[in-house]
Amino acid sequence: MFQLDEQTQMVATVIRQWCQSTLQPRIPALEAGTEMPFELMKKMAKTFGFDAMLGGAVKKRLEKLRAGAVDDPDKMMSEATKNPMMMHVVVKELSRVSPGFAMGFGVSMGLVGGAIVAKGTPEQIERWGLPIATVQQIGAWCLTEPDAGSDAFGSMRTTAVPDGSSYVLKGSKTFITNGPGADVFLVYAKVDRGEAPEARGMATFIVERGMPGVSVGPPFKKMGMRDSPTSEVFFDDVRLGVEHLLGGREKGRGGRTDTKDSLGNERSGVPSMAWGIIERCYDMSVAYVRERRQFGRAIGEFQAVQLKITDLFLKLRTVENIVYRLAWMQQHGKRDMPYINASKAMSAQLAVDAALTAIQIHGGYGYMEELGLEKLARDAKLLELGAGTTDINLLACARELIGVTE
Repeated sequence: MFQLDEQTQMVATVIRQWCQSTLQPRIPALEAGTEMPFELMKKMAKTFGFDAMLGGAVKKRLEKLRAGAVDDPDKMMSEATKNPMMMHVVVKELSRVSPGFAMGFGVSMGLVGGAIVAKGTPEQIERWGLPIATVQQIGAWCLTEPDAGSDAFGSMRTTAVPDGSSYVLKGSKTFITNGPGADVFLVYAKVDRGEAPEARGMATFIVERGMPGVSVGPPFKKMGMRDSPTSEVFFDDVRLGVEHLLGGREKGRGGRTDTKDSLGNERSGVPSMAWGIIERCYDMSVAYVRERRQFGRAIGEFQAVQLKITDLFLKLRTVENIVYRLAWMQQHGKRDMPYINASKAMSAQLAVDAALTAIQIHGGYGYMEELGLEKLARDAKLLELGAGTTDINLLACARELIGVTE
């Protein structure tokens, strides 16, 4: 269970080589915003056959749905890769070099594409799910609003007003990963039929770039994850037919469950990103303390440095084991939300701590941009904020363990 099979090891090797030869040289331009990552994502998918591999799985699901069979969408990814650990390893390898690139790739393909494939009608899967899951198009997941962050449901102000056979979508979303370049936006809104805001049900809409009333703000300037373009998205009386309603129907109060499912999937991906960050910090630090000499000997001979290396090693193995368990859960169709929430929170904290420890070990060199550790530290911090803050994740875990309702 705690060892990669030969095929997954091979995938890890070729992805790492690609990251070093193709992704790493483009980091300065991606961080500066003079280049967007989306075409590179598409090229990567084709290079490694993700488009063909996942496209085949989506098409099989379409055939089953059209034949009237009841399919389990949670098994789609494992059926596509034959091993859920493979995608975790891909995210890990990308995150060693660019956690932001890994996040944008995962949000588009996994979060948006995965939601449409899992919850959409056959027509929606073919029109939007397939192109996004195969990285021919880029998706953006739109939940957070200026006044609705941790209280995403209670404070949501984006509304969809039924108007005959269509809906009129109005509102805005913020901190939207891939917003500046997305082709498709998966938008969560309250259905407004005149009820009090707290009584309104949820609905999810598939919105395309270029539709009348859809506009996108400029990329935000951020502390980290600068190679993951993020923006506001505005919906000014966007008229949407029922074909844009995910699944072809409103979910009412049950729409929160679907949203939480997507949040669970997002949180399950964070430990893989943390794994990549910590692994690179550990690898660089071990190599450095063997070579760096002070006071006539390698600094790895000093006990204070040895304790820091051991600390990094324990963080690495802790997060690695978390990812293995998450992959095992996916393979066996198990969904342990307290574990997912707690492991996301812990992995994020360990990644931040590991990056700062690695910088401390490298001293002044660690503070310089050219080494890449300061980037990992800046990027790691977002793992404690996105997909629910650390506090919110821990509270969600505790509430489920104790049985406290929201």
